[in-house]
Amino acid sequence: MTATIDHPSAERSRDLLTGVLLGDDFRREHGFWQRLISTEPFRRPERGGTEEERRALAYERLRVLNDSLDSGARLAADPRALAALHEWLGPVDPALTTLAGIHYNLFLGSLLDQGDEHRDLSDFLRLRRVGTFLCTEVAHGNDAAAVETTAEYDRERDGFVLRTPHAGAQKFMPNTSPSGGPKSGLVAARLLVDGADHGVFLFLVPLTDTVQALPGVRVRLLPTRTGSPVDHCLTSFDRVFVARTALLHGQHGRVGADGEFSSDVANRRRRFLTSIGRVTAGKIAMTACAVGCARATLAVAVRYGGHRHISGSRGSGRVPVIAHRSHHGPLASAMATVFAMSLLHRRVLDRWEADGPQEEAERLVAVAKGWITWQARSVIVESRERCGAQGLLEHNGMSELLTGIEGAITAEGDNVAVHAKAAAEMLFVAAPADSGRFPDTGPGDLGDPGFLGRLLAEVERIWFDRARRRMSLAPHGDPLARWNAASGPALRGVEAYAQRLAAEAYARAVAGLPEGPARERLGELQRLFALGRIARSGGDLLAAGLLTADQIDGLPDRLEELIAAVAPHLPELAESFALPPEVLADWPIARPDYVDAYDDPQAAWQPDAERRTGPEER
Repeated sequence: MTATIDHPSAERSRDLLTGVLLGDDFRREHGFWQRLISTEPFRRPERGGTEEERRALAYERLRVLNDSLDSGARLAADPRALAALHEWLGPVDPALTTLAGIHYNLFLGSLLDQGDEHRDLSDFLRLRRVGTFLCTEVAHGNDAAAVETTAEYDRERDGFVLRTPHAGAQKFMPNTSPSGGPKSGLVAARLLVDGADHGVFLFLVPLTDTVQALPGVRVRLLPTRTGSPVDHCLTSFDRVFVARTALLHGQHGRVGADGEFSSDVANRRRRFLTSIGRVTAGKIAMTACAVGCARATLAVAVRYGGHRHISGSRGSGRVPVIAHRSHHGPLASAMATVFAMSLLHRRVLDRWEADGPQEEAERLVAVAKGWITWQARSVIVESRERCGAQGLLEHNGMSELLTGIEGAITAEGDNVAVHAKAAAEMLFVAAPADSGRFPDTGPGDLGDPGFLGRLLAEVERIWFDRARRRMSLAPHGDPLARWNAASGPALRGVEAYAQRLAAEAYARAVAGLPEGPARERLGELQRLFALGRIARSGGDLLAAGLLTADQIDGLPDRLEELIAAVAPHLPELAESFALPPEVLADWPIARPDYVDAYDDPQAAWQPDAERRTGPEER
């Protein structure tokens, strides 16, 4: 169960698979971030430190990162670079990744997208002030369009007065403490002009100096959040005045020098969605972070499985734990999932940058964010379990990622909420999956990836048909009851949609590889991924006449054959993740000499123990 990359053909195969995961131009797109996380400032400290020390370290690293950039504005304007940042920094320092995503994407990105072109951004580009984003409130999360913080236009002073009317309107979880230096935030607030509510817009508001919140701004640290140490806070405003130029304006709305509001967008919800448009790029960043964290934990689990030896069957001596089917089977399935996640993530990036219907692209981003972050949690949990108690120790890197993925599942829109929105759109707007082209002769060959792809499309169609049927039977005139009747199968349909898209991405990737070992390895993973998903829907496919009873009965054996094919190649597949050696060295169980991390220099087994202790001590 070991593999080494020590000859040109093996290196060629590894590079081809790395290109599948990271894109053909992976050295240009990802090389900077791989080199950055390999440098000393990003090494894992020997001791974890206090919560406050770890927060300070994250902000110190943010400054190192910023100093390494040729242009923070260029990074903020490039969704692909932002995704790569999250993909590589996520496994190294989740807290830093959170801070960087907020500063460069939500804050700087929004300023660049909507701000006055003459606005001076030098303080934020040089990190003399850290940027943050204040949207959700205690009582308003996924319904952020209903936020109750107000920004009322004051004609006499030609500016806005920000107020927090009650406890439920406090801004919830932004990193607004003085930790890390002075901060400014983009505050989502309801724009009021002469008593008229024009919807929710963003306002640039100074929040803190180096030691405390500014007058009228109240900041309180929230209780410690599970996971990475970020200064999440409750923030409120008591008649805080900002100039008229603080409003981030555009075609969706502005207040002119005459104090009058104008907008090319009549719908207030659409104005709000324009204001927070950077949240969609944030969803892409969350998928990238999840992909990177899943790859890292799986790579560590595969390495540890090869290093950890246990007693074999009677008379066979000691064997690596990964030699056991109970150990390498889950890791093989996780490997197929990680490749699927990576391929779907890259498909989403390509679609987001391409021309085409914006609503369709946003729905794809939302579906991928939910599915990929959930899959990442499953992979991380499985990888951690395969490492036993070692995987629970913080210095082995997994526990932080295990808790950190929960943040990605909730950030930029809770997964269930964004999938529910996508499900509703797909029920009423999107065309159903095309699962046709089945041969008239009956069920096809389970060894044919094309047939497997059509089965996955059929699973998607089945669930959405169920949702539509259940909705039609619900009482008319009660929208909530109709949605409740349909939501269960509709959400399963969204999951099936994501699986189908991942399978399609697999098919394109396999077709794009030349004949040889890399294509064989990817084809095995492709079939393992598809068959694993099809097995979960065997009853539906049997009822639809698309699989026979014999095929259903034979599915477990086919899966076992694929696991047996994938398992010997797990080390080389993990090598294709291209994780820098310096990063892997920070996690003791990723090293063959992991036992040395627990050595005791004062113990009796040390060579100089006799010299250090007298007879009475021995």
